[in-house]
Amino acid sequence: MRTPFRSPTSILVSTIALLLLPCATFSADQENSNGKQPDKDSKSSDTTGYTGPKRAGGGPTNPEIHFPLPPPKPLTPQEELKTFKLPPGFHAELVASEPMIETPIAISWDDQARMYVVEMRGYMHDVDGTGEDQPTCRISRLESTKGDGVYDKKTVFVDNLLLPRAVMALGDGALVNEPPNLTWYHDTKGTGVADKQDLVTDHFATKGGQPEHMANSPTWMMDNWITSAGYTFRFRLQPGGQFLKQEDVPFGQWGLTQDDWGREFTNSNSDLLRANFLPTSYYLRNNHLTNRTALGVQVMKDQTTWPSVPTPGVNRGYIEDTTKDGKLVKGTLRPNGTLQSVTATCGPGVYRAHLFPKEYYGNVFIPEPAGNLIKRVTLSEKDGEITAANAYEGKEFMTSTDERFRPVNAYTGPDGALYIVDIARGVIQHRGFLTYYLVKNIQDRKLETPFTLGRIYRIVPDGAKPKLTRLPKETERIPAMLTSDNGWVRDTAQRVLVERNDPKVVPDLQKLAATNASPQTRVQALWTLEGMNALTPAVITTALHDKVDKVRAAAVRMSDPATTLPELAKLTNDPSAEVRLHLAFKLSGDAEPAAGKALLTLLENGGPIFGEAAASGLSGHEIDYLDTLLKLPPTEDAKLAKSDVLSTLAGCVMKERNAAHVGQLLDLIGAQPAGGARQVAMLNGMAGKAPGKKSKGPTYFRPLKLASAPAAMATLQASKDGKIKALVARIDPQIVWSGKPGWVEPVVKPLTASEQALYEEGKTIYSSICIACHQPTGQGMAGLAPPLVDSEWVLGDPDKIIRIVTEGLSGPIDVKGNKWQLEMPGLPIFNDEQVAGILTYIRREWEHTANPVSPSFVTAVRAAIKDHTKPWSVDELRKPVDVKKAAAK
Repeated sequence: MRTPFRSPTSILVSTIALLLLPCATFSADQENSNGKQPDKDSKSSDTTGYTGPKRAGGGPTNPEIHFPLPPPKPLTPQEELKTFKLPPGFHAELVASEPMIETPIAISWDDQARMYVVEMRGYMHDVDGTGEDQPTCRISRLESTKGDGVYDKKTVFVDNLLLPRAVMALGDGALVNEPPNLTWYHDTKGTGVADKQDLVTDHFATKGGQPEHMANSPTWMMDNWITSAGYTFRFRLQPGGQFLKQEDVPFGQWGLTQDDWGREFTNSNSDLLRANFLPTSYYLRNNHLTNRTALGVQVMKDQTTWPSVPTPGVNRGYIEDTTKDGKLVKGTLRPNGTLQSVTATCGPGVYRAHLFPKEYYGNVFIPEPAGNLIKRVTLSEKDGEITAANAYEGKEFMTSTDERFRPVNAYTGPDGALYIVDIARGVIQHRGFLTYYLVKNIQDRKLETPFTLGRIYRIVPDGAKPKLTRLPKETERIPAMLTSDNGWVRDTAQRVLVERNDPKVVPDLQKLAATNASPQTRVQALWTLEGMNALTPAVITTALHDKVDKVRAAAVRMSDPATTLPELAKLTNDPSAEVRLHLAFKLSGDAEPAAGKALLTLLENGGPIFGEAAASGLSGHEIDYLDTLLKLPPTEDAKLAKSDVLSTLAGCVMKERNAAHVGQLLDLIGAQPAGGARQVAMLNGMAGKAPGKKSKGPTYFRPLKLASAPAAMATLQASKDGKIKALVARIDPQIVWSGKPGWVEPVVKPLTASEQALYEEGKTIYSSICIACHQPTGQGMAGLAPPLVDSEWVLGDPDKIIRIVTEGLSGPIDVKGNKWQLEMPGLPIFNDEQVAGILTYIRREWEHTANPVSPSFVTAVRAAIKDHTKPWSVDELRKPVDVKKAAAK
């Protein structure tokens, strides 16, 4: 029975299921953002004669199943254990399973090692999603009464939820995400059942929204902010139980983890691992700074995967290897039937304990449920930059021959073991994106049932008998837990100390921060003091001169230049590039002369990212700092050139799109020695990246109208220097003024009421789905998603972008002169009105002025391409479709 304290509005049922799991497709599978789904009873027919239910995932309607296998027998947990293959010296142990739990997707431990489990029991009981609109899910709390890691007691903490996505232990209960709410549920009576709730926000994901791209995995990070994957805000618990909300950069798709220094790691379906090398807050100070090279970095390039058995049951298994221009274009499956590249990665976990051999510490374990495996990658670091590599060649850390082994999250546990959450089912793809191929595979091989399984395993070295660590009840005994060699213990101790905020423990924390032998302990003691608002200049000063660079870097990040500037200035020649980079970001925008002098030294010793650091704190004041830099003697030019700071600042001015500031920038450029390094650098920043030699089609841009013709422009255009002339030629179409020869004031068609409604619907969908990859600014993410701003594919013939959105894109594509290697999934779940809304939004947002797209035009394009069942290539997209002929039919 549902607890009585839940509000009436919270029990409204959605008309769709909210799948959070990455699904078995090439990349991020999608679902309707506003809850609309295709009619379950609608029919589909084509030349093959197929007349069954229409499948929004598309693909050929009468596909051949590659590597047809007999129906796999559902295995008991004990039987499944025997299917696992692990490196010598490791074995898996069952922690919990059905009937105690069903369909687990995420877990979190409190300070007593009690495990909160998200049970998504309503998800996909068959390929039509029957019953998915019922609030049958729950958050359960499991206990290991013997402390040995075998969970033998269960209490339902919150019941009757509609497909919750996340849980995070906090205080006397847990944060729970049941879209659209993030709620703090409390157990004030100590019964294990929530009896009180506090709403943190009602905009944490969207009710009825696209779940795979909605917020998830709230995590108390080392900087004391609760950060989530795929969410544009973060939260900080305040004294009294309130939460501070702050803008954040949306990052990742499903799952979030951190290393010993608080750096964030996550991934997306077909992208194994990305990291933020620096805090997002540095960059968010300046929205004009769109170069964010330290955020969302693809640290793992190799996406190859090695299942131990054929895996025919993947959504795009019908796509075969082909040869194009003499080169092999890989399909989904290898000739032996195994998955070639990851397609459903999720829930990464950095292993941060010493139960495993030392070479495993700091490795990242990544579930791939479509391949029935866990991948292990090793991390390498140089100057604060991280790269990842497969730990094995041609094999994985953990594989299973059981097709229902579906790992979706990996964690370091309170006992130092590696915990694996297994949703344990044949169907992991939501009905909204099931292709005909996968439906046939599921039904022929009887994979719809059972749907009531669920397992949690832990991986343990042979001979080890790990025990769960529980924090002491007494607050004064908890600081000592920061010395643990288990990252989970340290993180939990930090969280609890910050929650309780007891000043009596401050001296112990200060001692740990200054003298403990472990740098990890020193850093976490510092962050604990920061969370308790108990940092002092003396403590920071000691840490600024720590022998370990990671401690110094953390201290710089926590410093207040108002009280520690003299000590910070001593670090300008620090041997660690990471320390210097944090210092450059910290000092950016500081008006003190000593800060400016130190920043100049940092610019001399660093590369282009130091130019980003210098610009990060100068939002709206880039011109002022440029003016300051340009007054430096020519002997300082080396400092300016190495960091590319002049170009970076000039680019920020252009992106600000302030006509007066752009005019001032041209005046500054014109005043520099003709053809000199400073002039060229700023012109480069204004011009932006040059288009590639192979780029085709028109160049799209949004000219900025100045108040009058800039005198400097005429001077620059008259230059005899070929480099200057080329740069000015790129800048010229970007700025206009009344009377400029050849320029005609564009007539922008106002949106009608119905078009404005489409725009608003598209904005909602974009914010739920597209924003994580293409970003709120539309500038995209390096290595993952190309920019939409001024993109020829967005602003050109709308039939091309319609085809991309509905069918997907595979292979290389040039966008604004840069080549991108993409495997973008289609979004066939959206109806014609929704596609028109998305496209109308991106063709009118960010100062775009392209015409809106009508639902009827989307209908006509879809009719013209109805026989196309695979993602498009660029060559195919360049061939126009006969929309009029299709419309006539």
